[in-house]
This record gives sequence, structure tokens and C-alpha cells, in this order.
Amino acid sequence: MNKKPLPDLLAGPILRRVTREQVAIWMALSRPIEIQIELSYSEKGGVIHQVFNSIAHKTSFRIIKAADALYYGLVDLKVEPLPTETEINYQVLTQDNHGWATVLPSDLHYPSRSLPSFKVPQKVRQVLHGSCRNPHTDTEDGLVFADCKIDQALQQGESVPDLLVFSGDQIYADDVSGPMLNAIHQVIARLGFPPESIEAFRDESLKSSSDLYDRPALYRRDRLLPTQDQDSLFFSGKKKPIFTTVNGKNHLITLAEFMTMYLMVWYTTLWTHVELSPPKSLDQEERIKYQSELKRVEHFIEGLSSARRLMAHIPVAMIFDDPDISDDWNLHRAWEESAYGHPLSHRIISNGLIAYLIHQGWGNNPPLFHSLFDGLKKSLIAPGGDDHTQLSEHLIRGMHWGFQWETEPPLVVLDTRTQRWRSERSAERPSGLMDWESLTDLQDQIKGKASVILVSPAPVFGVKLIEVIQKVITLLGKPLMVDAENWMAHPGSANGILNIFRHRQTPKIFTILSGDVHYSFVYDIRWRNKEGPEICQICSSGIRNTFPDQLLVILDKLNRVLYSPRSPLNWLTRRRRLRVSPRKLQGMAHGRRLLNQSGIGLVDFDDNGRPVRVSQVTGLHVSTEFLPRLEESVWH
Repeated sequence: MNKKPLPDLLAGPILRRVTREQVAIWMALSRPIEIQIELSYSEKGGVIHQVFNSIAHKTSFRIIKAADALYYGLVDLKVEPLPTETEINYQVLTQDNHGWATVLPSDLHYPSRSLPSFKVPQKVRQVLHGSCRNPHTDTEDGLVFADCKIDQALQQGESVPDLLVFSGDQIYADDVSGPMLNAIHQVIARLGFPPESIEAFRDESLKSSSDLYDRPALYRRDRLLPTQDQDSLFFSGKKKPIFTTVNGKNHLITLAEFMTMYLMVWYTTLWTHVELSPPKSLDQEERIKYQSELKRVEHFIEGLSSARRLMAHIPVAMIFDDPDISDDWNLHRAWEESAYGHPLSHRIISNGLIAYLIHQGWGNNPPLFHSLFDGLKKSLIAPGGDDHTQLSEHLIRGMHWGFQWETEPPLVVLDTRTQRWRSERSAERPSGLMDWESLTDLQDQIKGKASVILVSPAPVFGVKLIEVIQKVITLLGKPLMVDAENWMAHPGSANGILNIFRHRQTPKIFTILSGDVHYSFVYDIRWRNKEGPEICQICSSGIRNTFPDQLLVILDKLNRVLYSPRSPLNWLTRRRRLRVSPRKLQGMAHGRRLLNQSGIGLVDFDDNGRPVRVSQVTGLHVSTEFLPRLEESVWH
């Protein structure tokens, strides 16, 4: 472990919620320092400055201790109204012996600029979006491509995107590589996290996080994860895992592990303080796997400075999906009863939610966090104690994680994980992605809007053949095998969201941004009677993940054949009143509609909030456009 001194700024700054009257900036620090934020911009021939420091504006700065050398801070500034469509520079300073000095790294701003900057859009013209960023997949990083695009736009005097939207899977808590977990444990020791008391490990000698770190057991954690009785005629007395992810051999468990994972997937800082050679405890097969993963992780680390710079320049909205906690999180009622009824799985889920709250949820809606601040502060001081337990229960049972940003058009982000419509017919049938109450709240949110950007982690309108396969395997009693989570899997949720689209006071233009599925596509949706809204379903996935390519080629082709415009199969499904037009891929042969390349989505909007150009950035200077071909409509 490298013992060189830590810089004051460990992670960030990340631009979060930004309006004319509010600027929220998130960061992670190695000590509790006084901070000063300086905003500057040109207006009416002069330069305007707004200065805020944590001494004079204490209510605008909240810092919370997570470890001896880790403090999280959110700057939530109430500013004098900022101009729209204007480049606003900002600086982050701290006090030293000579006064206020910058804490920002020298490579945080783009070469054509002297400081990081942002703008407040009058209307949203361009959005970057994506999900599914796995550090050890053998692909490129879409955030690097996005950073390159911003750099190019600034050099050429072009406008940059107004928003960056992460629609889920910002971390893979259930699919951690050996090198990543090795690094996480070294950083936990370096930062000095307090020990966490933990119950109900399958190995009864483990009582706390300290015991777990002393025996890290890379690639063997699935033996520690909780199980439940498998009560049936053939398997009576057998145990089956509660977390069924196939990649759970390094599943995150402790609160410190979840929090450190975020620091490692967004920033380079702490990677310079770890040693990544294989641990001596690995057997030969594990060592080979470790070395293979290490090459991919090292390539991932090379792009982290680009990811950091990108998130410092564009307001970032974030929502969780399953791997932010675990692959089968709240898939159905039976899973919930097992997971929340076992003390270890309950703790793992709550630790993931606390880490999400600190790293993602805080900046989405800063005022919501204020009421949780004292409870969180106590939980971080003594993880595993009574305050930790009380906060966990509230986050699991009492929180509404969806949020809305009042942009034009408004950005409405859905929580499709914790407000689910559980099946009453069978405990093992997939739950609906949103229940009646949350769908009713959604209707109230968007009523009367002319257009809306809706963020649903899973596509509302997915690839029909794949959804049918999921349904068949679910009927065979194996929904976890195919991750059978889609909007149409539950009649209540399906009819509820379709009725919202058809409501007479609903927006006339919907843009739905989704991810989750590890491939990208675009559908234009219209009602057959032409009375409903214009809907554009845009799926961008993954930022650093892909689908098995040959399998996707087959599924894409079969879907086009089996659900062609004249196919009777279209009349046997819940979307039969809709006309769904899949867009072709620019330059792709054989009429493919599904793109299987890591990258990030880019959507251009017109004055009315209508998406006029949709593309996927798949290289440093490469984009693939989705071309509308409405005459090739598919009737659903």
C-alpha cells in the first residue's frame, strides 16, 4: 500500500443540480477543509463574480465524515439569477498559509479553457445518456468518448450537451473483479473506515468487517452470502442463494466497500495508492482470472481522468438500477421476503442504498437529503449500530427516489426499483416496475406539460421477442434466469403506463431515455387512431458493457421476422393499439435495429422538446445515427 500523502480533493467535483438560482457541486475530501466557490461569467461587457465560502455561507455547505481520511461534501448554492446560454466558469479553493488556493487538478479543465465551466440552458437542446458501466469488461468507456466530444465542441466553438443522464448501473456491486476488490480493501485501510458489525455470515466466525478484510477470499465470497431453505418435493432441506447473480464471487458486502467502489470507478486519485499484484492466497485458476481482469481494469483506469473532467462540466442526473445493489434486486415478492427477512442480505441492500444516497441521490435533490443528514452522520460513525439500522429501514421502506428537474422540457426520472407493483397471483411472478400510487404521482407530475424527458432505467417499449422469451421462462418458474424485468411483464404496470400516455392532459411529446439491456435501439411510437402523443423510446446501453454479439444478431433478425407488420403475433400482445417503428442503424448492413457497441447516447431536441436526431457515440470521433423509417412500421 502506497503511503504517500493524500490530496485534499479525492473525488469530484461533480456538477449536479443546476438552475438559474441553484448550483450543486459534489466532492469527496481527505480532510474537513474550508471551501470557497467562485463563479464568473461575462455579461453586458463586463465580468460578473459571485463568491461563496463555507465560513460565511455555512447553510450552503454540508460536509460529513465517513472515515478518518474521507469526508463527503455537497455545495448547494443559492445564487443570484445566472444568465442562460452563457459559459459560467467556476473555481474551488481552500485556505492555506498564503490565503485561498485551488484544490482542482490541473487537467480538470479543457485545453481551450483556463477553468472548468457549465451553462444553464434556456431550453434543453442536447442530452448525453447511458447506463451499465462495468470496469472489467473488454470494451471501451463511453465516458471517454463523451469527454472527447466536449473537448472537440469547445475547440470549435460549438455548443456542448446540456445534461448528462445516468440511467442505472453506475457501479456493479454484484460483479466485482478481483483487482477491484483487492484495491478496495487497500483503500479502506488507507482511508481508515470504522469497523462495521455484521451478523449472519454463513461462516459463523465472521462478526465484523474487520474479520472479513482479514480474510478477503477473492473469488470465494459467494460462499459467505446468505441462503434460504429450498422447500420442495425434490429439494427439501437444500439451501439456495438469495442473491442469484452468476458473477457474485466478489459481491460487495460492507458499507465501506460500497462507498469505496464509487471512488474507484469515477476517479484516478486513489488508484495511485494501491498495489495491484495478485495476492498470494489465489490458486492457479484464480490467478489466471485475476491477471486477465487486471489488464481490463488497467485500461479502464487510463480513462478515469476523462470521466472526471466530463462530470465536472455538465450537470449530472443519476438513478439506480439493479447492479447498483444486486442483480435480482426486488425482482418479485418472494425475493423481497427472503432478502429483507435475512439480516445479512438486508444489510447488504441497505449499505448499497446508503452509498447511493451519498454518491448519487444527494445531488439529485439536495433538500431531500437535509432531513437525513443527522441520521446518516451517526450511521457513518458507528456502522452496524442502532442508528445505522434505523436509517436502513427508512431508506428501504420509506424513501421515494424518483425526482424531477425543472428544465425545459422537464426531466422526470423514475424510481422503478423500490415502488414496485407486486403480483398477487404468485409470489414468484415478476413485480411491476411501478405500483399504482407511483404511477398516479407520475401522472400528476407531467399533467399539463407540452413535452417531457422521461428517464426509465428499463425501456418502456422493449424488443418484443426478448420480452416474450422472458415471459415464457417466467411461466416455467425461472424469472431470475433471464432477468425478467420489463414494463409489459405485469398487467397493472403495463396498463398504467400506457394509460398515462393516452390521458387527455398528458404531454404531446414524450422522449423516454433508458438503458439496462446492454444494447441500443430507438423506436418511434404512435397510436393507431392518431389521438395519442408522439413517443420516442431511446435506449443507450452500455457505457462499458455489451450483449453477446452473435446471440443479439439472431434475436434481432428473428424479431424483425416474427413481428413484421403483417405478423399475427402483434395482435396477441399488450401493445396491439400502438404502431412501433424501429429505426435503422446508419451504415449497418442487413437492416439491423439493435446496436451492440459500448458508447453513450446523444439526443438533439428542437424548440418543442421533440428529439430530432438520435445517435450513439461509439468512438473518439465516431457516432452511429439511428435513422427514422416510418414507412416500415411494426404494428404492436
